[in-house]
Amino acid sequence: MVDRDRLWDSLMAMGDIGGLPGGGCCRLALSAADGAGRDLFVAWARQAGCSIAVDQVGNIYARRPGRVNEAASVSTGSHLDTQPHGGKFDGIYGVLAGLEVVRALNDAKIVTERPIDVIVWTNEEAARFLPPLTGSSTFAGVHSAEFVHAIETVDGTRVGDDLRAIGYLGDEVPGTRALDSFFEAHIEQGPILEAESKTIGVVTQVQGLRFFAVSVLGEDGHGGTLPMTVRRDAMTGAARMIVALDELARATDDAVRITVGSLHVHPNSGSTVPGAVDFTIDLRHPDAATLEQLEQKARTLLTDIAASARLSIEMGLKMIKQPVLFDADIQASIARGAEALGLPSRAILSGAGHDAMNIAGLVPTGMIFIPCAGGVSHNEKESADPADLAAGANVLLHAMLERANRL
Repeated sequence: MVDRDRLWDSLMAMGDIGGLPGGGCCRLALSAADGAGRDLFVAWARQAGCSIAVDQVGNIYARRPGRVNEAASVSTGSHLDTQPHGGKFDGIYGVLAGLEVVRALNDAKIVTERPIDVIVWTNEEAARFLPPLTGSSTFAGVHSAEFVHAIETVDGTRVGDDLRAIGYLGDEVPGTRALDSFFEAHIEQGPILEAESKTIGVVTQVQGLRFFAVSVLGEDGHGGTLPMTVRRDAMTGAARMIVALDELARATDDAVRITVGSLHVHPNSGSTVPGAVDFTIDLRHPDAATLEQLEQKARTLLTDIAASARLSIEMGLKMIKQPVLFDADIQASIARGAEALGLPSRAILSGAGHDAMNIAGLVPTGMIFIPCAGGVSHNEKESADPADLAAGANVLLHAMLERANRL
């Protein structure tokens, strides 16, 4: 069994790095704070007897050796980077639950047949640079390391330079490490488990995601002299577009999620009619066909609104993730672990994207959810119960041990 207090103390210590006044965290990917969080994890992993490797996009692999160390590893992990006003558990729990599995195996003096890797994926959140899920996407062959190194961050730096600056520009080629399987433990980030008094969510699938960057182009003008009838106001055009997207979501079905979470107005001066607006669209649905239909409807809506306001528009697809079904055997192993530990569980869909969805196309993959208070996440108020955190880690331990002793 895992040590509940040790897991909790590790989460709280990690939460102190980039800690915010409201109790949350700000450790943006490849910032100095992210570097400090990585350093702390690496120090703990080495203390637990793990070897450390880092690949060319900064993914960290902490390996506990197995009896057959050349065998493909049973792996687990998540991410340490946060949203600007993030909590202490989103992503971080998956990394430290994996570390706690290693510590618990050490405590019990258990040697597994296969090695175990605890992985920290780079830039899951994409709060400093796009695309999201950068490290796991590169591992899965979606991007090259050279492409990632050239990405410009919101601070005007390049990702390759940032990796070098914090000491995590490694040599290993992403995707060359042999994995037998991948498990990701995570808070639910939704209200279902808490509402139904279930401790464990056996994740069946992750819904599809399409992420767009939109640029609306009009013309700057004097706010006091330019008549309303001749304005090419990019801000009012963008506002109409955003409302139309919200109405599209509500008119389709309850599973649709459309979010405009980032908006930049140019020149952003109070007495100037805005000549340009950039915003993002996060579009999600569990059905691939519906997702395609929603994209086409959104494109038509925005193009028509732009034309009616004498604006031009560019809508670039920055990321596409098809709905992902997780491995049936991994799901069964997680369910067996919950049953063996007497923990109430249920099958559940993930509305949020996770690194596991990239790895699912490579090896058998699954996810374990535990409740979070009120379903609140991406918020400083994000909270999870120590008993639930330990329960999820114990299910992870059970499922990984079962897999790691199978050659």
